[in-house]
Amino acid sequence: MANVAVIGSQWGDEGKGKIVDWLSSRADVVVRFQGGHNAGHTLVIDGKVYKLSLLPSGIVRRSKLSLIGNGVVVDPWALFEEMERLRGQGVEITPEKLVISESATLILPIHQILDAAMETARGSDPIGTTKRGIGPAYEDKVARRGIRVCDLRDPDVLMEKLDNMMLHHNALLKGLGMEQVSAADMHGKLMEVAAEILSYTGVVWRVLDEARKAGKKILFEGAQGMMLDVDHGTYPFVTSSNMHAAHAATGSGMGPDAVGYILGITKAYTTRVGSGPFPSELDNEIGQFLGEKGHEFGTVTGRKRRCGWFDAALVRQTVTISGIHGIALTKIDVLDGLEEIKVCVGYELDGERIDYIPAGQGEQARLVPVYETMSGWPGTTYGARSWAELPAEAVKYVKRIEELIGAPVTLLSTSPERDDTILMHDPFVGK
Repeated sequence: MANVAVIGSQWGDEGKGKIVDWLSSRADVVVRFQGGHNAGHTLVIDGKVYKLSLLPSGIVRRSKLSLIGNGVVVDPWALFEEMERLRGQGVEITPEKLVISESATLILPIHQILDAAMETARGSDPIGTTKRGIGPAYEDKVARRGIRVCDLRDPDVLMEKLDNMMLHHNALLKGLGMEQVSAADMHGKLMEVAAEILSYTGVVWRVLDEARKAGKKILFEGAQGMMLDVDHGTYPFVTSSNMHAAHAATGSGMGPDAVGYILGITKAYTTRVGSGPFPSELDNEIGQFLGEKGHEFGTVTGRKRRCGWFDAALVRQTVTISGIHGIALTKIDVLDGLEEIKVCVGYELDGERIDYIPAGQGEQARLVPVYETMSGWPGTTYGARSWAELPAEAVKYVKRIEELIGAPVTLLSTSPERDDTILMHDPFVGK
């Protein structure tokens, strides 16, 4: 059996929550390996809706072990709020079910202050962050002034580190004409939550090593999508971490050979939240149709998502870069009823045809999509659980996507309900 890494292949919001939940029923351990509470997963189980931001999707299942890896940035207050909300829905959360890496970096109130201040300072050209402090926390981590979960064990060392952190941040706040923040105040807030978060803390890499040696199936859960990857996405309109499948190992504490199958979650059309290039965006009635029918609003922020046709060139690029073995194609039912459907197969850049998204910000902004037109389907795909239930045109659409992106459709999701899924290949079996 192979361990599986799940990543988004577009700009996030591809429907990872349902697929990860579907896979978690087959896994023993589910581990989040990057990001923070800036991305959300929505699970629908037996008609009950669970909204997760930081907790791994396996947390809603009694028999699964959920882990938060070292690659995640953790806001303790947001985490506790999410835990209490889920407990109110009957979800049991205990230190036996949830383990947080002692090496995970913490998001502090100062990070949210800085995040909001910098977005405001950017004026009419914002990056489009959620203002939850994710970027500043990762900045502190890389700059070696971050506060980690393990620092909560030693109040004196914690105070020293906070003094060092505030030396940097208060200089920036002063330059922006904002009120400075006290290191002692940050220390007091952290001490109030230290005991509770430490009760869930453990050595995640050892837990994973023991699970692997015991033959347990591990599911690596990523947030957001590859086009938001800080190295491979549409920089600078990206997040502050790596969604790349290789980071499943780095962000959890395992060797690269621990990941056996890489599943790319892929929406049957394309969406994006916030600023940045979007070649196949539809600022018309079709884009409005996709947004309304697909309920395209952010799980975390509630922001309306930009909508457009499926971009096969973009997904082919992420399949290549992240080594995706197969995709889970979601929300095909949203396309039901359209007379014709277009697929972006490449771009024109300054009169030249290219088949990838270039790295340059100016070049990305000048991309013009090149489309291939296909027939829509009069019937419905909603709730289908076998190929035989799909309209012939929908099958052709799926097969054409496979050809264009160079990867097979492993799973096909036909509604938000967990069991409305057509399985072509079980990722846990391997390639």
